[in-house]
Amino acid sequence: MRQKSLDVLEFDKIKALVEKEAMSDIGVEKIKAMSPATDIKTVEFQINETDEIAQIYNKHRLPSLSGLSKISHYIHRATIGGVLNVRELNLIKRLIQVQNQYKTFYNNLLEEDEEVKYPILDERMNQLPVLTNVYQEIHQKCDAHDLYDHASYELQGIRSKISTTTQRIKQNLDKIVKSQANQKKLSDAIVTVRNERNVIPVKAEYRQDFKGIVHDQSASGQTLYIEPTSIVEMNNQISRLKNDEAAERERILTEITALVAENAEECLTSESIMGQIDFLTAKSRYARDIKGTKPQFTEERSVYLPKAFHPLLDQETVVANTIEFAEDVNTVIITGPNTGGKTVTLKTLGLIIIMAQSGLLIPTLDGSKLGVFDNVYCDIGDEQSIEQSLSTFSSHMKNIVEILQDANKQSIILFDELGAGTDPSEGAALAMSILDYVQEIGALVMATTHYPELKAYSYNRTGVMNASVEFDVNSLSPTYKLLMGVPGRSNAFDISRKLGLTTKIIQKAKSMIGQDEQEINEMIASLEYNSKRVDEQRIELDQLLREAQSVHDDLAKQYSQYQNYQKQLIEQAKEKANQRVKTATKEADTILKELRQLRDKKGADVKEHELIDKKKQLDDQYEAKSIKKEVQKQKYDEIKAGDEVKVLTYGQKGEVLELVDNDEAVVQMGIIKMKLPLSDLEKTKKTKPQPTKMVKRQNRQSIKMELDLRGYRYDEAMVAVDQYLDQAVLSNYEQVYIIHGKGTGALQKGVQNHLKQHKNVSSFRNGMPSEGGFGVTVATLK
Repeated sequence: MRQKSLDVLEFDKIKALVEKEAMSDIGVEKIKAMSPATDIKTVEFQINETDEIAQIYNKHRLPSLSGLSKISHYIHRATIGGVLNVRELNLIKRLIQVQNQYKTFYNNLLEEDEEVKYPILDERMNQLPVLTNVYQEIHQKCDAHDLYDHASYELQGIRSKISTTTQRIKQNLDKIVKSQANQKKLSDAIVTVRNERNVIPVKAEYRQDFKGIVHDQSASGQTLYIEPTSIVEMNNQISRLKNDEAAERERILTEITALVAENAEECLTSESIMGQIDFLTAKSRYARDIKGTKPQFTEERSVYLPKAFHPLLDQETVVANTIEFAEDVNTVIITGPNTGGKTVTLKTLGLIIIMAQSGLLIPTLDGSKLGVFDNVYCDIGDEQSIEQSLSTFSSHMKNIVEILQDANKQSIILFDELGAGTDPSEGAALAMSILDYVQEIGALVMATTHYPELKAYSYNRTGVMNASVEFDVNSLSPTYKLLMGVPGRSNAFDISRKLGLTTKIIQKAKSMIGQDEQEINEMIASLEYNSKRVDEQRIELDQLLREAQSVHDDLAKQYSQYQNYQKQLIEQAKEKANQRVKTATKEADTILKELRQLRDKKGADVKEHELIDKKKQLDDQYEAKSIKKEVQKQKYDEIKAGDEVKVLTYGQKGEVLELVDNDEAVVQMGIIKMKLPLSDLEKTKKTKPQPTKMVKRQNRQSIKMELDLRGYRYDEAMVAVDQYLDQAVLSNYEQVYIIHGKGTGALQKGVQNHLKQHKNVSSFRNGMPSEGGFGVTVATLK
């Protein structure tokens, strides 16, 4: 893309702000090289990879990239036989550490949600190499500045000897320095170092009292630094040991460097990926600062930037405007007063296009749309050149000539004050001619102008739209609001009135311009008002549509989850039911086996087919079935109140309490009353009650056959059960119904555990479906 346009639109300042967010020299290098792409696939890929990291950055705490540095030149040196030092190896180690931390972070993201939401990052994470062996080798042998003593047995032994010998030298020198006889002979009672040798400071006049080698003297010549003869050999030994240490150190570093060279390609891959992540993270940090959003790129040339603002202006005071090229519009002409924001609008449009095509999120509301342009051409600002002896007009015209030579259908051109700097009538005519030429080329154009002739230009040309910057007559200042589709109107009379010009002068001036122009100004004022309303409503509608789509997507996802959950519950219920039937079938097999054995032994009159039929009834229950059954009525007897009937669809017996509308009846089944159609009822013979042993008790209360515990707390419920069972026994009830409800099942479990231990209860069971199912426990009393 044209470098001159990048400079005029101050893209370098945007890059400088992004640079501040980078953590490594790799990221900074990539930012410096950042430029707009012109291929739609590349542009979409760049914006998608930035958006992925931005989403993660806004939701999670990213691993630190601190200490990440470029290592490619170190890797190259290792591959050609060079030896890396400890500092360079530690930079490679830090790169591997950073990549491993990031990979762990990403794997944790996947554990939270197994769905891959970030495909570009996922692919990069899968490309990261395994460099554990390189990391461990460096980590175990190198500290921050040098090799560890235990980097090798040889190095540990050499350094141990150096330490021991140094200690002996120190002890010998301490004796000399601390000797009372030598106190007046020494300049200072200290041991110092000269030429990497341990020496003592001796006054010059006592030189003969100390045998040894003079290594240095003070500037005044009053002090000589002497290495006593007694430690010369020990110092020589340390020198030899240090040479051995250096050789061993070189050997170890050569080994580690060779390992790095073996993994050179993997290290370079890691550097490339982690550098790119730092680059994208810097973009994401900057995007959060400007509240950047992801634009949608289209194959067609389009521009829709809702509430866009210039990213280099103060966000607290900048006015956001919707910039748009409507369908079939190629040219937008902006009119309005000086300092009204026309030039800022041009720069905002050009800079946002460059940012988007460079993979940066842009300062607009969600929902922006952009085409991909081959070039952004600008003629903005005063480019007068003293060196070339060109006037402002000439300089602008020279630039415009270059633009018109290079522009094509995939270009967007920004003209500021087109045709200015010369005779107004000629300038206006030239401006219209240039716009006509660009129309023929097919490029998109946004131009600002002061010429009133251009206000009517759009009404005589297809594909041209007017726009204006608003001016507040009351405050005599611009509002910096852009009104698309509305030409700027003259505010001269209103401003003059506010500034105190007499009404008589203003009225006379109005009479001179003619009625048509006054009507045009009134029309423009009306258009301004309507345009503002439509713009606000459109943005609000776009937001509502996005919210509605989001709600729809959420509901669809939840409904799908509900269906899966429902299916899962049904399968679980069937599995549980099948397990119970299996258990019952096994018990039945055992009983049948015992009965057959009993029949064989004692000749009991039990037929084989009867046993098989009973077992088959259990087997038929293996599939979980609906409580309601599809049963056809066999008898059509007349049914009346008081009859005992069989409810065919539920397979239960009940008593008819009353008839309703000649085709329905109210039936009592256990503790449940139901209104059922007569077609579901089949009359049965009343069974005679079995005589029971009656024990007459005096002064007993009449109680119901059921106890309702719903709403009780656990402790209260257990007390109520004890009292009720005592009264039920006194009332000679054989069985009672304890209603505890289903709920969480805690009360049901508590009641049944209590019944197990109760002295008056012989057995209990869950209620049948007709009795209330799992919400009721039926207890049989002793």
